[in-house]
Amino acid sequence: MDLVVTVPQDRWKDWLAEGDCADTPPSGREYEYTVGTTPPIARGERLYIVAYGKLRGYAPVTAVSCIRGAPGMRTRYFILRRGDAVACTIDEPIQGFRGWRTVWWPREAERPFPQWRDP
Repeated sequence: MDLVVTVPQDRWKDWLAEGDCADTPPSGREYEYTVGTTPPIARGERLYIVAYGKLRGYAPVTAVSCIRGAPGMRTRYFILRRGDAVACTIDEPIQGFRGWRTVWWPREAERPFPQWRDP
């Protein structure tokens, strides 16, 4: 199941600096997006990114992992990705949100987004 997550505006530049963006060659590194609950996504599915009220693109998911906290601590879940990101958007504003959501638009609605980095 493809999912959508938000990168907060104050973290956008840091997120871009991590690497393996849509317009760069893959580095071979793996990156994680932390979520608070078990995400219903698997290897090969798409993790879409929203920032500044717009869909910015997606990256193929390589794995989902978790770190169980000590007694009384919460478990943290990670959606992992590496390279092969694609810049795309839809003709609909998307308000930022916490956590993840399932994709609600058809893939046919996606279009290229060359200015995806711009706030």
